[in-house]
Amino acid sequence: MAEADLREALLALDGRSYGEYRRIGGRAWTVGALALTVEHVQGDPFAAPSRVRVDAPASALSLPRESTGTAVARRATADFLHRALADVLATAGRARDAGAGTSGRIEILRVGQEILERTAVVVTADGGARVRLTAGLPADGRRIRARAAVEMLTERLPRALAEALFRESLDRGALARHVAAVEDQCALRGSLRERKLVAFLAEGAVLPRVSGVDDRPLRGALALCVPEELAVELEAPHAGRIRGLAVREGVTLVVGGGYHGKSTLLEAIARSVYDHVPGDGRERCVTVADAVCIRAEDGRSVRGVDLRPFIGRLPLGRSTEKFDTDDASGSTSQAAAIVEALESGAVALLVDEDTAATNFMLRDARMRRLVSADREPITPFLDRVRQLHEERNVSSVLVVGGAGDYLDVADRVVAMDTYQPHDATASARAIAAALPLPAEAGPRAPDAWPPVAKRVPAAASFDARRGRRGERVRSRSTRSIELGTEEIDVSLLAQLVDPAQCRLIGDALLALHRGLCDGRASLPELLDRLDERLASEGIEALAERGFGDRAQVRRHEIAAAINRLRSLRVG
Repeated sequence: MAEADLREALLALDGRSYGEYRRIGGRAWTVGALALTVEHVQGDPFAAPSRVRVDAPASALSLPRESTGTAVARRATADFLHRALADVLATAGRARDAGAGTSGRIEILRVGQEILERTAVVVTADGGARVRLTAGLPADGRRIRARAAVEMLTERLPRALAEALFRESLDRGALARHVAAVEDQCALRGSLRERKLVAFLAEGAVLPRVSGVDDRPLRGALALCVPEELAVELEAPHAGRIRGLAVREGVTLVVGGGYHGKSTLLEAIARSVYDHVPGDGRERCVTVADAVCIRAEDGRSVRGVDLRPFIGRLPLGRSTEKFDTDDASGSTSQAAAIVEALESGAVALLVDEDTAATNFMLRDARMRRLVSADREPITPFLDRVRQLHEERNVSSVLVVGGAGDYLDVADRVVAMDTYQPHDATASARAIAAALPLPAEAGPRAPDAWPPVAKRVPAAASFDARRGRRGERVRSRSTRSIELGTEEIDVSLLAQLVDPAQCRLIGDALLALHRGLCDGRASLPELLDRLDERLASEGIEALAERGFGDRAQVRRHEIAAAINRLRSLRVG
């Protein structure tokens, strides 16, 4: 339908009840070079705004070939265009005389420091773009303001898109730098396993953040300076050879005084499973994609997890082979988190002593004497951490401030002093030799790692209608996801960085509810099915149709959400 048809259709609705806006929904309208579709019309001006899709042809964008030639380049380009459009809409997206509710507002999903595949802006293989945003269709009270709607959809929105995306406005130099930054990060991350590294943090990186709720780099923070003993050089396609801090496979301890940067370093490692924007300070820091943060999480549910590597038979003969609880303790939740992470394919565990359960991390010599081994079902992580690396090829990076027993199991020790790393491995080994642990307290695995049975989720676990007439899955933050009437608490998952990721997890749960979970596939097999769908068709294949507020999420966070589902039942 032509632009004139859209104008005519809108003007015919002037003054009618708000619900009449549905007459323009579901059809593609040609507005200049753009194809505009209102994919969902809001029920009234005070409801969630209407969802609008705009398709821009390659001829209008005229993107450089190097920015669209690969999936990585298209993701980076989409992110660049997304941010440019968000900047324009910050001012152009609000009408002067807005009207009732969300009237007159044009908005696109806000983004953070990470460059993720998103449904808000998708760059296609032919160089075109698909943009999804929200628009509050104008109203006075609950009556349609047709002229304001015409101005919004045929003038203000196309003008904003042209200003942000079209070739006349495009900053090609900035786009090239954006794409190069992402391609470098992907190449660096891809070389880690070959070099037997868990993570690489480039010299000159700025790791401290403004605050716990502001992920931008801290102005005036010290840049990372790497001593020769901890340094390695990696090759990036655009930046060339880059020198940086090597976090090697095995068991790495991060030590140092309080407030000297231990947790800041670990957080940077955790967040570097994702690519970051130029200027973030971490845009040349990378971590293996399957590194998972582990912490204690009192009160969470645990369903059918084999805790025997860490928790043996409980008093009164209760087995921990298929352990269930609605209210896990700190040690139980941390043991479960490790077993679950291994189940989802983790190759590195990231643990901060500050968020760990003390009795799970270690038992010192005095406590081992006071409480005999036959009365203590917990095998501390200290006793298994080397076995994890040597037998299962799973590395660990541990921040420790008071657990000196870990010096006996470390391959290397990085000491943080005023936010700068130093190699303390030799000193740590000398101290461990000078102050040996008593024989009964020396770290050692009590037995072989037991074979763990596959957990098979029941299809009914993912019932999105539970307690309701229709399906209900939603999330507004990184704190929780609603499935039916159940709320899944994901607030302590450190590597969930964007509410849009939680919404995609919700879509994954919905896909499981709609038949992807057949009651026969194990949890890893279900994760493989989701990964295959995402790899072959992108996140739009999983995201609910018409939503521009979804973002790429790892299988580990999907698994973590499933494992925190109190209605989960496994065979």
